[in-house]
Amino acid sequence: MIIDKPVWRLIPLFEASGRVQMAIDLWLLEQHRQGVHPPTLRFYTWNPPAISLGYHQRQWPQFWQHLTWQGQPIELVRRPTGGRAVLHQGDLTYTVVTSGVSGSRTQVYQHLCEFLIAGWRSLGIELHYGLAGRGYIHNPNCFGTATAADLVLADKSKLIGSAQLYRGNAILQHGSIRLQQDPILFAQVFETAIPPPIDIPIIQRAEAPIQIVVEELIAAAARCFQVEFQMQALSELEWQAILEQPMREVFPEHQSVRSLP
Repeated sequence: MIIDKPVWRLIPLFEASGRVQMAIDLWLLEQHRQGVHPPTLRFYTWNPPAISLGYHQRQWPQFWQHLTWQGQPIELVRRPTGGRAVLHQGDLTYTVVTSGVSGSRTQVYQHLCEFLIAGWRSLGIELHYGLAGRGYIHNPNCFGTATAADLVLADKSKLIGSAQLYRGNAILQHGSIRLQQDPILFAQVFETAIPPPIDIPIIQRAEAPIQIVVEELIAAAARCFQVEFQMQALSELEWQAILEQPMREVFPEHQSVRSLP
């Protein structure tokens, strides 16, 4: 007997500003919470480059308001999810919106991260969960520590940082995958030593590494979640609804900007 698999929406990879990308994620979560939109997987990149702040993050360096990269201002945007600041330049972001996942927060993270581990394994990279404790809250840089919600390489360097938002039974989980980040920019933003490059052969050799990674992760998600994907771009009506929703959640409050000790 053939059992039909659940059908999830797959939104094609595209590039947009951080404020637009966060607005899309919020809209997808709310539509799914209301029961009018299926579970969704999507991948995207950020243009212009941006620093995304965790929803509850209230301290960050004042100079972040004036950063540029290759002549472009770096956007400052607030995520609807928690965690610390993430630099979005040369990275790939994923979003999963679903519901009905039982268990603790850690168990839900691990369930939704299965496809990331499986997909990268198919690319020859083994990932493991981070081990940092609550001390991460004192570090403004999300990639400065790795918690049980994050995935690290064999040398303990963090490849994927993820965060969640629950609304009723619906869950939004999204995360940044470091691929071809400028280490000098990273060091400038977080005022650290220049980090060593991430050693991922597929990224260094492939002509279109992002597309290869996306294809492997989609295939892994279909296997791990036991679903079928239906590719469907956002329609004009959906774009209109997304851009017309209140945007205050993705605009950092100016008065919260202050220098870190």
